Order: sequence, then C-alpha cells, then structure tokens
Amino acid sequence: MGRLNRFRLGKDGRREQTSLSRRGFLVTSLGAGVMFGFARPAAANQIFPLDRALPGDGAFEPTIWCSIAPDGEITVNIIRAEMGQHIGTALARIIADEMEADWSKVRINYVDTDPKWGLMVTGGSWSVWMTWDVFRQAGAATRTALVEEAARLLGTTPDRCTVANGIVSAGTKQISFGDIVAKGHPSHSFTPEEMAKLPLKPASERRLIGNAEIKALDIPAKTNGTAIYGIDVKVEGMVYARPKMPPTRYGSKVRSVDDTDAKKIKGYERYLIIEDPSEVVQGWVVVLARTYSAAIRAADALKVEWTPGETIHTSEADIQDRGRELIKNRDGGVYIFNDDGVDQAFSSAHTVMEQEYTCASVLHYQLEPTNAVAFEKDGVYEIHAGNQWQSLILPTLAKALQVPESKVILRSYLLGGGFGRRLNGDYMIPAALASKALGGKPVKLILTRSDDMQFDSFRSPSVQRVRMAFDGSDRITGMDYQAAAGWPTGVMAQAFMEKGVDGKPYDQFAIAGGDHWYEVGAFRVRALRNDLAEKTFRPGWLRSVSPGWTSWGIECFLDEVAHRQKKDPAQFRLDLLTAQGRNKGEAPDSVGGALRQAAVVRRLMEKVNWGKTTLPKDTAFGLATTAGQERGMPTWIGCVAQVHVDRSTGVVTCQKLTIVVDAGTVVDPDGAKAQTEGAALWGLSMVLFENTEIVNGMPVDRNLNTYTPLRIADTPEMDIEFLPSTEKPMGLGEPGTTVVGPAIGNAIFNAVGVRLRHMPVRPADVLRGLQEADL
Repeated sequence: MGRLNRFRLGKDGRREQTSLSRRGFLVTSLGAGVMFGFARPAAANQIFPLDRALPGDGAFEPTIWCSIAPDGEITVNIIRAEMGQHIGTALARIIADEMEADWSKVRINYVDTDPKWGLMVTGGSWSVWMTWDVFRQAGAATRTALVEEAARLLGTTPDRCTVANGIVSAGTKQISFGDIVAKGHPSHSFTPEEMAKLPLKPASERRLIGNAEIKALDIPAKTNGTAIYGIDVKVEGMVYARPKMPPTRYGSKVRSVDDTDAKKIKGYERYLIIEDPSEVVQGWVVVLARTYSAAIRAADALKVEWTPGETIHTSEADIQDRGRELIKNRDGGVYIFNDDGVDQAFSSAHTVMEQEYTCASVLHYQLEPTNAVAFEKDGVYEIHAGNQWQSLILPTLAKALQVPESKVILRSYLLGGGFGRRLNGDYMIPAALASKALGGKPVKLILTRSDDMQFDSFRSPSVQRVRMAFDGSDRITGMDYQAAAGWPTGVMAQAFMEKGVDGKPYDQFAIAGGDHWYEVGAFRVRALRNDLAEKTFRPGWLRSVSPGWTSWGIECFLDEVAHRQKKDPAQFRLDLLTAQGRNKGEAPDSVGGALRQAAVVRRLMEKVNWGKTTLPKDTAFGLATTAGQERGMPTWIGCVAQVHVDRSTGVVTCQKLTIVVDAGTVVDPDGAKAQTEGAALWGLSMVLFENTEIVNGMPVDRNLNTYTPLRIADTPEMDIEFLPSTEKPMGLGEPGTTVVGPAIGNAIFNAVGVRLRHMPVRPADVLRGLQEADL
C-alpha cells in the first residue's frame, strides 16, 4: 500500500519522523484529527517551519538574517508569519538580490521567538516596508564579506572583483559562495551601524526584485503536503481539548458543571475551569479527551451554568447608538487633525453637507480555526501555533502562566489564513493554562468553526459623521470627520497607540483613512472610542481595519458632493489632490504625496475610458481612491467598479473591478497581484455579501451556513495594474480592500440613483431605495 512519512514532536520537543501506512493515515485522521506535514529531505526552495537546528557546520553568518553553508545553500531567517501571502519569498528576494545570490540555492526559515529578532509582527501591511532597509543592508553586508574573502582566496583585491548569481569573479578566476565559505571560513560580522553605511545596488542593477519570472519558494511544500501548519502539530502523550464557550466575552462566571453525559463519550477524560490571571479568557470550561472527535462530542454533552456578564443583552444597534452619542458629544475623543478655522468655516458657510455612514461587524472566518499546542519542559513553556504577533502575546502568556517571559517560547508555523485574526493570540492562553493545570502535560486545543466565530476578535461596527462647508461659490472651506468604533490597539496593544494633536493617545487603526490626502480647507478629524463595543467583545484587526469603514464614508461622501456640484466624480477628486501643505508628502515613505494618488486616478480613467464608455441600462461605473492603509506609509490605489442592478430583485452584480496601484517598488510581482486580488475580493465580499450582527452580546452567526462571504460564482473580472516606481515599497496586504466598497456604492448610485450609506448593501436596501425614489 505504500507508506507516508510524518513529523511529530518527541519527549524532548524535537521533531521526529515516523511512518504510517495509507490506511493507518486515514484511520488516524478520522479518529484524532488530520495530521499533515509529510517529510522529505530538506532541499532548496523548501520550507520547514519546524527546522530548529542552527546552520550546518561551517556555515557563515555575517548577520542574524542569513547564513551561507559550505555547500552554497543560503538560509534567510524570516520573522514574519506566512499565511498564504508568500512573505518569505518576498523578503528573501530583497536580501538575495542585494547579495547577488543564486536563487536556486535560497531557502527560508521561519524562526521561533527570541529577543534578538526584535519586533515580531505581521500585520498592517508592514512586512516588506519594515524589512526593506534592514534586508538590503544585510544583503550588502553578506556580499561585502564574501567578496573580501574571495579576493584573498583568488589573490587579488576586493575592488577587482565582481559578483553575480552566487559567483565572485576576478578576471578569469571564479569562486562560488559555497567554496568561499568552505575554503576561506570567513568570519566578518557587522553591526547595524556598519550595515547602514554600506553602499547599496541601484534599482537598475536588481535582477530578483520585481522579476516576474521568480517563483515563490514555498509553493512546492504547500502543494506536496510537506508544509506544516499549526493545526498539524502532534506531540507524544498529548491530550486534545475543546472549550465550552461562555455566554458573554467578558464577565461570565461558571456556577456549576455537570459532566454526567460527557462521561458517556468514549475518550473523554475530564474538564477544567480556566482561571486566567491575564483576564483575557473569562468563564471558559475546557474539555479534555484522548481524541479531538471525543473532545468535540464531550464539550457538546457537558452541561455548564454561568452567571453571564453585563453585556448579555447588548445588540449591534445598542453599540451603534452609543457611537452616535459619542459623536454628538463635543467633549471626548482624540483629534488627529484640528486645523484653526474649522468652526469658523462652518459657522460662516453658505452651505453645509452632512451625512452618516455605518458599517456592520465583520468576522475573520479564516480557513484554519484557531488552535495551539502547549506543554512545559525543563521549566519552559512551549507554545506551538500559527501567530501574527508573537511580541504581543508573549507578555500576556507569561502573565497568564505567572512566569517570566523568558520561560515562554513560541514555535512558529504556517497559518491557514490570518487576515488579522492571529494578531491576537488569545487562543493560546487556554491551551497553556490547561497544560499548566495538568502539570505541564501537552495539550492540543482546537476551536471548532463555531467556537472560533464566537470567540473571534472581529472588526467593530462603526459610525461615521462627515460634514463639509462651502462658500457662496461652492468652494470647499472646511471638513469635519468623526468615527466611533471599538479600538483593537487600545484593548490589546496600548503602547502602539499614537498621539493626537492634543497629546492624547488614540488607535490609529480605528481612524486611518479618515486622515485623507485631499485639500479640503480647514480640516478636523476626531477618533472616538466606543466603550460599549469594548465591553461586549474584543475588537480586532481585520484586513484593512479602519480603512474598511473610513473609506466607505469618505469616498461615498465625496461622490455625493461631486454630484451635488454637478461635477465629474473623478475630476472632482483630481481637483482636490493638489499635494499642498501636509499633503505634499515626504521622504522616504510618501514621496510625491497626493500627486501620486492623482496619477493613479488618471491612469484608472484611461483604462476604463472614463466618461466616454456607454454601458447597458442599470449598469454603471463607480470610482473610489485611497492612500491604501496608513498615512505614514501610503499605497496609492484607485478602483473603478462596474456593477449592474436588477431593479426587480435589488440584487447588485459586480461585473468588473479595475484597479491601479502605486505601491512604490514591487518586490514580488506575482505575490503583489495575488495580494491585491485577495484584498479586493474581500472588499467586494464585505460590501455585498458578508457581515454579522451582535445579538445578546455575541455574534449571531456561528458558521458559514449563515455567514455568507463571496462565492466563486460571484467573482468578477479583474484588471490590476501596478504603476512603475523605484520608490520605497509600501504595503499590499490590505490596500485593495479599502477601495472596492465605496466604488461599488458609488456605482449603484450611478446605475439606478439609489444612495446607500450602510455596509453591507443588501437587495432589500436597494429595493427600499428604489421605492423611496419613486415616491
């Protein structure tokens, strides 16, 4: 029948290889949860997240970021999380290009937590942007050290040497990187200060960065079964765990537990009431069993009575109403911009426009439900899981376990989808506490889809108020923008919050996008923290975070203004993208400022023949453009959505998305396109298909039978173009999400004259708007 190899962790925590017949594999899969991660000998272009070994004997490590083995294999250390975006390939390109490596010799290693790596986070579209300078410098340092040693071996001087594709040449003599290491044993290392002074290659000499022919290093492992995800981990002697979820996210207390029926489940062992000193996990009961299927059934059979928290009757409407209260109250909140003259602009205005825009709660529903394996060995707790922000959860885990941070280590794995959910590592806490309660015994905790969606750190519902003042000539003299929502950074990472113009801290990820790049006269932006939202659930970061709602309000409102003034919406935006004052941009991240956003809009207009294309009845274009993510690292992006509205049913069909992006230097063209496609489709999903609602303190949806994201049949034609640039690379994981919603909202108005201000847009909303228009 043949045999399959698999990995498991032995008693010492090291990876062991065992064999399993195909029949045995199927039996194990059904009885204890599928265990993937088939082994084969390590080779170039393959990733092994469980490879804990240091580089082989004789390997040269000029910096902590890469090493070269005597056989020429180059290992690049990656501190970012891989969740389908091929981030390891993108980052490896940077260092390999600068060092002139042979790409076929490059492998990537996703490292475990260690203070030497610094900030370990994968979110905010930061990964390439944050790593660009460091990895270019590390590549230059590696190249410099290898050339120095090669020159000595070849009997010449470094200035007479050239480097290409892993070979150093001096006249007719050549030597490979591997031979340099094997024969020369170089030892030159570099400090960060020394690395920063090294000369870097000009853009014209790059051969890996931006090369569309270079393939992702992790594709073979992801397609042949060797890639290992967090949910694949198996440790000898472990027990499986599933939580019994409380009725509220916070404040629930266990009154009684009856496991009479659970004891009838074969494989059930016991339950634990989780007491979490960090207070992140409240009111949980965890069921332990010998198999995961038994844990699922036993948790269902377990009878638990709770005293619920104070938000047991809180609804989505209550949270939105609280947001409106906060906006009406002129006290409180934090001002991001607060120009002199805003109040004067409105008090003396000839005309004032004001609108409210709202967005519903949105869940992550990533493919791989949250999970973690935890055990204690020699006084150190090991947590094996996929995670996006190791540096954030480590202190919380230490607090929960009541041990120093040095006694906790996170082992890194591939993520079966993240989208911001695994920036919050709260799902590791009950696994760790269950293990501690069992004396350090390995515990594998997996949340079912239903558990995961109930426990999700979802995107907060939001309310926005947008006001604009005009003089007698319809010239814009002032703008006031306010948004109220739960603040994920305020709840989970207060140290990362920025400060407003009044010196107060605020969550930039709850207002980004409101601080747009248009010239609107005196401008005020105020962020308001919805306290009721934060009492009800744990607000989280979800792909694009606040630009998912701020762009909806800003870009739909600007369209309304353009139509009121009987101006072309695209030209209206161009007239406001003047790059004056704070909107002119600055090096190195926003060179060109609003002029680059204007260039995106012009190219978009060219591509769709804006204003000159005749479309069928009830079909129209809609346009939106944003700075993508954060003002401090803008990715200029624009979208034209072509939609058709069925007047009889209210169904909106998105037929095509045309997107133009200026993200600076595009490191990995294939990955960049995939990232933009995925983000744009999520933006489409959020505006037309998905959302949840808070009922009695919890999301009402528990699975994908009622939570209905975009399906393949609803996927439109897509045309994505990246403008050429040699500027510093910006982010691409999220910007595509920001423009699709408002582009579709604007297209609906252009098609049938119905202006909708709540996301998501439902057929019933369209029909209601059509009926009101006929009255």
